Amino acid sequence: MNTPAFELKGNLLTLMVLKVLEGNEEKIATQLLQKIQQAPDLFKQAPLVIDLQAMPVEAPLDLVNLVKLVRNHQLMPVAIRGGNEHYKQIALSLSLGILPETKPKPTPAKASTPPTLTDKIVIQPVRSGQQMVAPQGDLVILSTVNPGAEVLAHRHIHIYGTLRGRALAGANGDEQARIFCQNLDAELVSVAGHYQISEEIKEDVRKKPVQIYIDSEGKLKIEILPHFR
Repeated sequence: MNTPAFELKGNLLTLMVLKVLEGNEEKIATQLLQKIQQAPDLFKQAPLVIDLQAMPVEAPLDLVNLVKLVRNHQLMPVAIRGGNEHYKQIALSLSLGILPETKPKPTPAKASTPPTLTDKIVIQPVRSGQQMVAPQGDLVILSTVNPGAEVLAHRHIHIYGTLRGRALAGANGDEQARIFCQNLDAELVSVAGHYQISEEIKEDVRKKPVQIYIDSEGKLKIEILPHFR
């Protein structure tokens, strides 16, 4: 009877993020439908964070209707991030959590020991339904990432085989992270929350050795590795 009945701990999980840039409900509804129609299975029942950090302060947003909209599309909103106290109270009334903002207020500098980054190496193929995570460093895959599989890393992802599943680098928001793979045929690639699904990946980089990163304009870029051009 003294054995624990549960464990409660933090974890690195995949969450879709809906970053709201303006409060125009009709525009949001139209563009969300277009995005979901590109890959309905990818978004179905996916946990979702509604990010209000980039929305102008003066732009009104009906958060209740937005939550209804995403639920109607079978997305599962779990929390909001950012927004004023008004939106936070609405979120709580809708049983949504409140996540901390990604740009915390600066604090006085103090001497501290930098965290130790631990890389993870996976020798075997990553099978459909599997998820491989490197929560504190790079993830190195020496084989193939199959369709339906998912690989995530705090920093970079290196895949020495074919990427057919999903790869998410910079999972904690590190925009300097990159994905390197020998053969790109992915369902989804993402760096620090900036992503492209299979239908958005250009044909000229498919089946090629590539690197994937965020460029100086803040956009996800996929380019063939220099030695293979």
